[in-house]
Amino acid sequence: MAEGILFYRQNSSRIDTPAGRVYVDPFLMTEEPHDAVFVLVTHEHHDHFSPEDLAKVANRDTVLIFPQSMLDKMREVETLFPRIELVVPGEHYVIDGLEFDTVHAYNNGKPFHPAGAEWVSYIVNANAGRVYIAGDTDATEEAKAVRCDVALIPIGGKYTMDAKEAAELVNTIRPATVIPVHYGGMLGNEDVVKTFAELVDPSVHVEI
Repeated sequence: MAEGILFYRQNSSRIDTPAGRVYVDPFLMTEEPHDAVFVLVTHEHHDHFSPEDLAKVANRDTVLIFPQSMLDKMREVETLFPRIELVVPGEHYVIDGLEFDTVHAYNNGKPFHPAGAEWVSYIVNANAGRVYIAGDTDATEEAKAVRCDVALIPIGGKYTMDAKEAAELVNTIRPATVIPVHYGGMLGNEDVVKTFAELVDPSVHVEI
């Protein structure tokens, strides 16, 4: 297992960093740990922005970080968080010791995640090194320019990359470890993981 990284389902994950525990897009959480120091949200779709699940990880000190383009969603969660920080794609941030970059996340030629929505991927400085949480994106030029140690990459197809496209992106950015996400359950079956792993260059460790 990549040090300090726990993947749940869809894009929901937990990442330990020097600045504290981070949750990304919590969704269908079966427990209520309330131990988040930070929560990162990539975009507004219900399987990524779930107020019910945000409440399960938040506490009275948690900082919520999400795209500025989601400002209208703030009212749904503002009572859960004492502090909310808005971000835009393509910037570097340090918030209470949490260092991260934002990357523009969108589809190429598909309508589900338009570039104009200004939704984001994150590259977080974590205990495991630089961790790229791609969110719902295709293999865009911005994604191909990412440099990271660990990558959480969607492989389910339709709304994001399929297994082949995702493997091609991984073989371009070459992290040490890749964790496939956004498959099974709502999208794509478990067989897609096998296809993905077979297509990834052997120099990259695929962690399932």
